[in-house]
Amino acid sequence: MSSHIPVILYGYERSPYNAKIRHILTLKEIPYCHVEVSATLPRPELSELLGVSYRRIPVLAIGNDVYCDTSLICYALERRFPAEAGYGTIFPPGNKAKAHTGMIKAFAQSYERALFPLGAALLPWQKFQPSFVKDREDFNSMHINRQVMVARQPHVESILSSNLVRHRLNFTTTSHNTIFKALLEEQLSDGREWLFDTELPSLADISVYFIYSWIQLFWKKGLFDTQKFPKSLEWISRCAEFLEHKRAIGTKTSELSGDDAAKLVASSIYEPYDVVGFDEIEAKRLGMQAGRRVAIAPDDSGKKHPTLGKLVALNREEFVLETIGSTGSVIRCHFPRLGFSIRDAPDLQTKL
Repeated sequence: MSSHIPVILYGYERSPYNAKIRHILTLKEIPYCHVEVSATLPRPELSELLGVSYRRIPVLAIGNDVYCDTSLICYALERRFPAEAGYGTIFPPGNKAKAHTGMIKAFAQSYERALFPLGAALLPWQKFQPSFVKDREDFNSMHINRQVMVARQPHVESILSSNLVRHRLNFTTTSHNTIFKALLEEQLSDGREWLFDTELPSLADISVYFIYSWIQLFWKKGLFDTQKFPKSLEWISRCAEFLEHKRAIGTKTSELSGDDAAKLVASSIYEPYDVVGFDEIEAKRLGMQAGRRVAIAPDDSGKKHPTLGKLVALNREEFVLETIGSTGSVIRCHFPRLGFSIRDAPDLQTKL
């Protein structure tokens, strides 16, 4: 069924996370349309046309289902476009054992959370327009001192350099702490092609590659030293060549306007709500009920811009809201449970 449902990616060219999902779509060989949105607010293609005020990028629509947060997007693409239907996979089998799906997920999430802020700290802040800096202050709910950011960059470079050699990942749950050490250079020292010794690149490879390839675009001051990190840099080049080859031989992409995309999303089918279901135990823990008007926002960046709608599905992994944009059609908007908060919004003005 998914092969007949349009896939639409909302993002902007320089967004590293937009690049991450483009890589995933390429890896899985899923045709898609891309809607170019602004790097700063407002983004009427989402907030007005779809009623989705979530401000982080990218956002992905699969038919009438709109997914927010790249971790949820990756898992939704894997579930809805499975390998057994002829698509690629972000969890390929290992060369010597089965794919370690759980470890790949944990590795990918933790590596991103640890490294992405370091990459952002190396951006050329002194060159940005005040309007861009102001937008990112709103995004991060904090003041950005550009002089301090630039002065600290040599220290950040040192940390990133260390991460190429040794990176300690902290997995925290409500029940225990586990420390997992990933040695990127050492991980590759046995001659393996991909980080988890899989037959093809996995989610782990994409989650590390997109950050370092993004940093390479604007930071070339000795961080990527071929003498110190030969295996890591060979692996970065190997990822780039693999993805370029995949794009060249096949994944169909096209650009779409925000208006046309909204009409396509509004007229498409959606997954039945029972795919996610409504976990009454989890709902009770959160003080929620089906049909409640709620607001959902990230716990960290972008939390000033909640998405408002009617709660229609909830389980241990995700929330689903119904929203209405200017098209007048109901849109199903999905958010992950982890890293997001839900609250009542009794003053919500909606036709739902």
